[in-house]
Amino acid sequence: MSSVLYDTPGPRAKRRNVVYTIVFLAVLALVAWWVLGALGEKHQLDADKWSPFVTDSEVWTTYLLPGLTETLRAAALSIVIALPLGAALGIGRLSDHRWVRVPVGAVVEFFRAIPVLLLMMFASAVYREFTTVSSDFRPLYAVVTGLVLYNASVIAEVVRAGVLSLPRGQGDAAVALGMRKGQTMLYVLLPQAVAVMLPALVSQLVVIVKDTALGGALLGFAELLSQNRQITANYGANTIATLTVIALIYIAINFLLTTLAGRLERRLRQGRKSPSATIPAQAGAPEAQSEAVSGA
Repeated sequence: MSSVLYDTPGPRAKRRNVVYTIVFLAVLALVAWWVLGALGEKHQLDADKWSPFVTDSEVWTTYLLPGLTETLRAAALSIVIALPLGAALGIGRLSDHRWVRVPVGAVVEFFRAIPVLLLMMFASAVYREFTTVSSDFRPLYAVVTGLVLYNASVIAEVVRAGVLSLPRGQGDAAVALGMRKGQTMLYVLLPQAVAVMLPALVSQLVVIVKDTALGGALLGFAELLSQNRQITANYGANTIATLTVIALIYIAINFLLTTLAGRLERRLRQGRKSPSATIPAQAGAPEAQSEAVSGA
């Protein structure tokens, strides 16, 4: 059997693939052995480096959990604002009116081209110079602003691509029924495009969660990754152990997010499948006529 992307391997190709797999696993095992050996020589695998995360609850209540709370708060605010804003910008790029389509396209391309860290730094400077936002909340505001501006622009392109991927007949049928452009977009195109856009949207939400760490790097935002400095300063320079635990927390959060999104996508796809309709027999149907003929 063959597919569009590749031919089904034959016996020789299967043997080569097995050999390649064994060689790759062997190389990977050697690299892991070398890394663990180097860490052991630097005493990074000693029990006292890892035990605080199991035996001392203060490392969680004082550093990790507060940092995780700030990360989730910034990510949640950014997602709640960026999703509807990105959808509105994406719809604006699809407008038939040039005076709407061109400015919206310029805004999307502008913010999509600027690194999100630079947007955060600009936002922090603007809040510092032109607003009365307290210095305690300024890092959070700057992080959320940068994430919203960048990710809303990316989501706008996702929405635009999702709508354009639908068959043209969907919009034509809605117009034939007398629906206006806004009604067609809201009730016909967007509901169908959601299932198409969902994987890309989930990927962007994962990016939002991870990019909150940029605020801790330069803006002093007390998010999860920035707690690494505090932990290593108070628990004996256990940098490797701390970064490993923080990475596992990020993996768990993003895995939960993608799992929930996968369930939502399956539910949406199942909801689009409607059972076949059956037409009841009516008077004068062929069955009734055949019975009349046989009775005669």
